[in-house]
Amino acid sequence: MAHLNQVVRTEFAAAIAQIATERKIEEKAIFEAIKHALVSAYRKELGSLDDDYYYFVELDQETGAAEIFQCPVTERDEETEEILAWDDSKAEKVTPPDFGRIAAQTAKQVILQEIRRSEKEQIIADYKDRIGEIITGQVLRMDRGSVVVEIGRGQGLMPPQEQMRGEFYRTNQRIVVLLKEISDEYRGATIIVSRSAPELVEQLFAREVPEVGSGAVEVVATAREAGVRTKIAVNSTQEGVDPVGSCVGQRGVRVQKVIEALNNEKIDIVPFSEDIVLYLKAALAPAENLLVEVDEEVHTVVVTAPDDQLSLAIGRGGQNVRLAAKLTGYHITIQSAAGSVESQVTGTEDYEIDTWEGLEEETREFLVQNKLTTLHDLDRFQNKWIEADEVTTEQRELIEAKVKQFQKEQAERDAERVELK
Repeated sequence: MAHLNQVVRTEFAAAIAQIATERKIEEKAIFEAIKHALVSAYRKELGSLDDDYYYFVELDQETGAAEIFQCPVTERDEETEEILAWDDSKAEKVTPPDFGRIAAQTAKQVILQEIRRSEKEQIIADYKDRIGEIITGQVLRMDRGSVVVEIGRGQGLMPPQEQMRGEFYRTNQRIVVLLKEISDEYRGATIIVSRSAPELVEQLFAREVPEVGSGAVEVVATAREAGVRTKIAVNSTQEGVDPVGSCVGQRGVRVQKVIEALNNEKIDIVPFSEDIVLYLKAALAPAENLLVEVDEEVHTVVVTAPDDQLSLAIGRGGQNVRLAAKLTGYHITIQSAAGSVESQVTGTEDYEIDTWEGLEEETREFLVQNKLTTLHDLDRFQNKWIEADEVTTEQRELIEAKVKQFQKEQAERDAERVELK
């Protein structure tokens, strides 16, 4: 029997030592976690504990044998009732019968939990050094609107705001994502991946275009409305290298690879220029014959567009001018040849709904979470917001008025097309 106890003693101590070494966990941390768990197991066994006593565990680190003790509390925090001191001299053993079995089960659970925690911490540490990289992952499942993506050893979480508008994800689908950040907001340290970040586009060009990867062509700025359209400004750092041509590739093969990875998102490649007027005109393409007046001190621009170029300069839902403002960093006002202001943007708007006056932050957050960021979305998916509890009556009326105006303009455009035919 003595020999058997020695074997058990050796196995328990050796197992803890092996786990600590392999998983890079301190033995002390494992033993402390087991002690805390044993007190919790004892409390669960009894149903409740006497508040006048402090309970602790003595654990034999060789055999794994555990004993529960109680001793009188001598001091508590007046506000929190936390136990601050107790009388060790009056410690009394209160180990219940059959506690050895409970202790063994509890120790096993704690060790498994510590292993999982350690593995997660190691994976998080590995990915911390890779933030900003792109990786091809596989969709595992949906989790309350977020997408869980397998990214090698670990899993990444893609919240709604990091997803692309109009993109739907299915189990086992392979997608390219950006390793964006490590966040503590989602149930502990979590790897956040993104399909909507502008950096995703930049990294895709670095992968597909050797000149970008080597630094011969640099990406100066990127403006993006994920899932719909991106404008990317490029510049050559090496004489004789055409930055736009390099990114487009022969017969458009390079840019097409990027577009495919982004589920057919439109991409405008803009040549960067130190001449702000030339840069703005390129950013506002495909509109032509624009008169650009720049105030560099306050970073504002007034653009006068011919009547036949107004809609192109502004873009559907104001998207073209929004992206141009974001790309250049200038506040842009678009006016007609007659001088009437048709659009004003600051460059801080992420979506079409950001240009609306009176839209509250809570409503905006709800719309973004549900990928309802344009009038086209709001018109198409009215069931998502009309009866939503998150949208107040006042905010619903604001959205309804915008949608009705959008529908009216759409009907007028359709009627014009019919007349032209």
